[in-house]
Amino acid sequence: MKQPLTSAQILTLVREIAPQNQPHSLDAAGNVRFEYSSADGTFEVALTQNGKIAARIERRGPAGTANEAPRAEAGVAAAPRAAATGNRALDRMVNLLRVLVSNKASDLHLRAGSPPMLRSSGEIANIPNEPALSSDEIEAMVHSVMLDHSRQEFKEINDSDFAYEIPGLARFRCNALRDRKGTGGVFRAIPAAVVTVEEMGVSAEVQRLCHLTKGLVLVTGPTGSGKSTTLCALIDLINRTRSDHVITIEDPIEFVHESKKCLITQRHVGVHTSSFKHALRAALREDPDIVLVGELRDLETVSMAIETAETGHLVFGTVHTSTAVSTVDRVIDQFPPDRQAQIRVMLSESLKGVISQVLCKKIGGGRVAAREIMLSTPSVSNLIREGKTFQLPSVLQTSRRLGMVTMNDALIELVDSKQVEPQEAYLKATDKVGIINMLKQRGKDVSFADPDDTRAAGASTDAQAKPAGKTR
Repeated sequence: MKQPLTSAQILTLVREIAPQNQPHSLDAAGNVRFEYSSADGTFEVALTQNGKIAARIERRGPAGTANEAPRAEAGVAAAPRAAATGNRALDRMVNLLRVLVSNKASDLHLRAGSPPMLRSSGEIANIPNEPALSSDEIEAMVHSVMLDHSRQEFKEINDSDFAYEIPGLARFRCNALRDRKGTGGVFRAIPAAVVTVEEMGVSAEVQRLCHLTKGLVLVTGPTGSGKSTTLCALIDLINRTRSDHVITIEDPIEFVHESKKCLITQRHVGVHTSSFKHALRAALREDPDIVLVGELRDLETVSMAIETAETGHLVFGTVHTSTAVSTVDRVIDQFPPDRQAQIRVMLSESLKGVISQVLCKKIGGGRVAAREIMLSTPSVSNLIREGKTFQLPSVLQTSRRLGMVTMNDALIELVDSKQVEPQEAYLKATDKVGIINMLKQRGKDVSFADPDDTRAAGASTDAQAKPAGKTR
């Protein structure tokens, strides 16, 4: 009679076929899943640990070549290379993701009762000839690209963020959700190739921030404004030009950085670590030079990021704010009133730069980023320390020679270079009165503007043109 395998024997067998970058995670509590290809076919291997270790091996596709197995990292499911897996939900999901990439769209939306939809150049439209999906169909499709921990999270809280990869094509930042109609999903395409600062047109002044040895650099903007892409380009520049240890803390990991000159450690919150703040605290014991925090979500994470920057590390982070001024205010306002004076002092010393960006529809298709840039100078530091952030826009306007740029100046530059229509610049501006006046000075039609904004722009122009009264 055959004896059952022990946990140690199962671990040994699974290690033999696991991707090279995954074996060390097999001893960790939880679940690990990966694809394995051999001459006999493509298989899904799932390892679970619940008191005893168990392995499940399930055939997913026809015979392939052993050395063609996808190399997914721990905690990220990967599509098999086979064109069809026999799993209808998975095949359909992977096909839609391929359509997303082939159409050069940014997002795929799945909603019960509607056909699959793509967001392209900022606009959402149905995928032609695709039928409406039911909630059950979407649930099966979304589950097919999830790992067990994501399925469990989705079951418990009805939301889950996770990553998925089609090797050789793209990675995807995924969100599963429930709404009044049932299960839904959103999938954002992350290019397989890392975008460089040169390709993105990042200014030399912003690039110089990557050569700092310590300090805090914030990339801000609304959801979908390209913050992750900008951060990716900055980390890539560091990876090409410095010989340091970079730790990224993300949810999920979007762009994958292979070590060039730097040692790169990428951690997925919820998979490799429990939270941003826990990973940031642990990072201080992991000999980092540069730390990227995907989101500064709460007071403790913000506080630790500032302290990490103060203790001799270069820290990059993102905040969901629209301007440099609102970014500084948001960071300070997260703290209780009795700590805000102290935080102003700390921030005035550690904050080295804020890049606030929006994505604009480009003439002829596609999108282009407009970036407001605030850099650390004695004037900026003093205004932050003294709580006079309302004066920061004036500093940006008078410091162009230092590389600072207001959002209106960035938008007008795109209009002047005929990359963006005047109406798009107006819609993306936070200072709409100011952008109207700048457009008028260039002889642009502003009839699209809100009448209240137009009147306010006219009043401000009249006030500036009115001669000062004579003194007696």
